[in-house]
Amino acid sequence: MDTTLATFEQDVITASTLAPVLVDFWAPWCGPCKTLGPMLEKLEAEAAGKWKLVKVNVDENQELAAHFQVRSIPHVMAFADGQPVDQFVGVLPEGQLREFIERLVPQGADAARLEAQAALAEGRREDAYDALQAALAYDPGFDEARMDRIEMLLEDNRIDEARNEVDLLSPKTTQGIDARFNAIKTRLDAVDAAADLPPTDALEAKVAANPDDLEARFDLASAFIARRKYEGALEHLLAIVQRDRTFRDDIGRKTMLSVFDLAAHQPELVSQWRRKLSALLY
Repeated sequence: MDTTLATFEQDVITASTLAPVLVDFWAPWCGPCKTLGPMLEKLEAEAAGKWKLVKVNVDENQELAAHFQVRSIPHVMAFADGQPVDQFVGVLPEGQLREFIERLVPQGADAARLEAQAALAEGRREDAYDALQAALAYDPGFDEARMDRIEMLLEDNRIDEARNEVDLLSPKTTQGIDARFNAIKTRLDAVDAAADLPPTDALEAKVAANPDDLEARFDLASAFIARRKYEGALEHLLAIVQRDRTFRDDIGRKTMLSVFDLAAHQPELVSQWRRKLSALLY
């Protein structure tokens, strides 16, 4: 794939969050480039999607070349997770080139997790579940992959399966300060609480009768979280923060932060309520 300044963000930066990207800065008049380019293309074909090759013609993209301080070609830069992570200048023998690439390409559990993320981005949920299961088979202690799976199960309302997976998380995650785990716990706690709460219309009537009834507001927020109605939950949580930061050890603000993580797939909603919380606090 050839890229330009206009498409570099999508072709390289964004793409490298799913798999490593090698950017080959070259030019048609460059003799060594004609040796390296076909080698890179051959290895990319062999890799079958484990990494991606993107080419930049420096004659046609001088601004890109200047930005990355490319002074001699061929110049290859490797990107992962949106950042440049390694590079070399000149032509490497094929063996050294393979070694360079192998250092970049995730193996085992990491590779399976990336496969799951790619499948999820393409809407292939069952494939994503399978890939996460493979990642956990490689490494049962891979909490990030397990939380990926838990979040999917919660999105699909498979609550009991999510609970089973939570029980397999390591103490370093469940007993530490982990924003993702706190969000998961918030949703599960809300589901538990909602099972014993009155209907939401009764809770809404209670809040309407006494807007300063913070317990009723928190119960209503929990009911909304359990049903994934995050905007309604945020409205009442913000009202709690506004009325009493000390209520249940600042639970309004803390729960809002967890809801922001739960609602990450609704970035406009999260941004709107983050601004509201920030304006209230600062």
